[in-house]
Amino acid sequence: QVRLVESGGGLVQAGGSLRLSCTASGRTFSRYVMAWFCEAPGKEREFVSAISRGGINTHYLDSVKDRFTNSRDNAQNTVYLQMNNLKPEDTAGYYCAASETIPTMTRNPTDYIYWGQGTPVTVSS
Repeated sequence: QVRLVESGGGLVQAGGSLRLSCTASGRTFSRYVMAWFCEAPGKEREFVSAISRGGINTHYLDSVKDRFTNSRDNAQNTVYLQMNNLKPEDTAGYYCAASETIPTMTRNPTDYIYWGQGTPVTVSS
């Protein structure tokens, strides 16, 4: 069992930046593939980015791959999402997710077992 806690969301103007953090409980953080998803009001939860267990490989939604950077610090049990050049359409709740069982990164939210409570991101125009 792992507990995930996100932080770092907030209100920012278009073109601004935010850095989201997700800290996990427990001592086996490096066993988990980690991912970020977003959910806007009235829309389904959508994949944003994933990172491999060692942090070497990352995968992004096409619309964010030149603006967002996913990274992790396994010694600190934390994964980060650096969000630059934010756009109003990035407005959503952002959730981190973890899976110990999948062999590699996936976009499918049902592959991730553990979820944080989410942190809101609002981008004003």
